[in-house]
Amino acid sequence: MSAVRAAVSVRDALDGAVTAIAAAGSQTPRLDAELLLADAIGTTREWLFREPGAPVAGNAVRAFQAHVRRRAGAREPVAYIVGRRAFRRLALSVDGRVLVPRPETELVVELAVSELARGATVLDCCCGSGAVALALADERPDLRVWGTDVDAGALAVARANAERLGLTVTWQLADLLDGLEEPFDAIVANPPYVESAAIATLEPEVARHEPRLALDGGPDGLAVISRLVEQASQTPARLLILEHGEGQDATLADLCRDAGYAAVEHHRDLAGITRVVVARR
Repeated sequence: MSAVRAAVSVRDALDGAVTAIAAAGSQTPRLDAELLLADAIGTTREWLFREPGAPVAGNAVRAFQAHVRRRAGAREPVAYIVGRRAFRRLALSVDGRVLVPRPETELVVELAVSELARGATVLDCCCGSGAVALALADERPDLRVWGTDVDAGALAVARANAERLGLTVTWQLADLLDGLEEPFDAIVANPPYVESAAIATLEPEVARHEPRLALDGGPDGLAVISRLVEQASQTPARLLILEHGEGQDATLADLCRDAGYAAVEHHRDLAGITRVVVARR
């Protein structure tokens, strides 16, 4: 990005940032620049569209320059830079302690909202920022929602999001289902499912910045998922809704059937990739 002077227009500030962010390898340089500038000014993207000639000056210039350096220099995710990410109807606070919530994970919520009986008790395992648990609490206030994570830092982010949003979720530090005694009706999860050796090959936004603990699914990507399915089979939970990686659907279906979940359905995300399994018993 060429140096932003004491005052430039919104249009010029964006053009310079887009050039720098694109050169760094981002696939969405215009969107990135708009989100970063809107945050630096304290406004919305819609305002930027309406006021392309408006001046950007003072503290906003310095904040925007810092934002662009983080995005273009280190390929830090935009969500970490601005500190938030939209998920379903919610604006979630996020930082490097948690994965950035993905659009494909919204499919887990969509399926759970339609599948869960009224008043059901549901666990969001490996909850991270709390995205799934909080979306369920928001869209289905009749549910009793729990969220667990093995990482205390992630759980702190989830708790803070719940408090800010005014949503009721019971949070607990736990390694999958270890030590949990609640008789859950259903378990939903976006667990780690990336093969260990593949993490270094992911986009820099992921490989450099997102927590490895939330990504690493072991040598075959299924170490955590298989343990979760086995543990779930020892509980009253009659419904599992699990996000998984591309190409893992057949193996995961076999794991679910072997654990007693006879009815298994596969669901595709918006990219057409088989992304979520729903298993019942």
